[in-house]
Amino acid sequence: MNKEQKQDFIGALSEDLQKASLVIVTHQTGLTVSQSTELRNKMRAAGASYKVVKNTLAKIAVKGTRFESLTDYLHGPAALAISVDPIAAAKIAVEYMNDNDKFQVVSGVLDEKFLDLAAVKALAKLPSLDVLRGTLLGVILAPATRLATIVKEPGASIARVISAHAKK
Repeated sequence: MNKEQKQDFIGALSEDLQKASLVIVTHQTGLTVSQSTELRNKMRAAGASYKVVKNTLAKIAVKGTRFESLTDYLHGPAALAISVDPIAAAKIAVEYMNDNDKFQVVSGVLDEKFLDLAAVKALAKLPSLDVLRGTLLGVILAPATRLATIVKEPGASIARVISAHAKK
């Protein structure tokens, strides 16, 4: 990689970091190409990205961002899992770590808050943003649904009584 390519890579990574709310540092010692591709595909399907990065380039990219606390963890065979959704990358990374002993989650940052391995695992156990939105919508709509049921019930009862008398 020449100097210009490195600058382009740092710029692209910095741009991704500005959009992200969650960044997780992982180590993937011994992962095969197919395993790495499988992980990338899972991340992509969840709306996240997974990038194997040179540590020096990653340190330059995170410098001055809210993810700067990850600098101390960028060593060895590091890769970054990046997502806008605050839970997506954590779910996939922890799930993959449980299935593959060559993959290790090291740490992460969620909107300037540093996360150790235990915190990333706890974050992964939370329901996704879409599930939370659906649950909240259900809670909001439940009273309206009950009210509509109560309001229509007297009319429905009268209709059933009239129908029963008509059949006799």
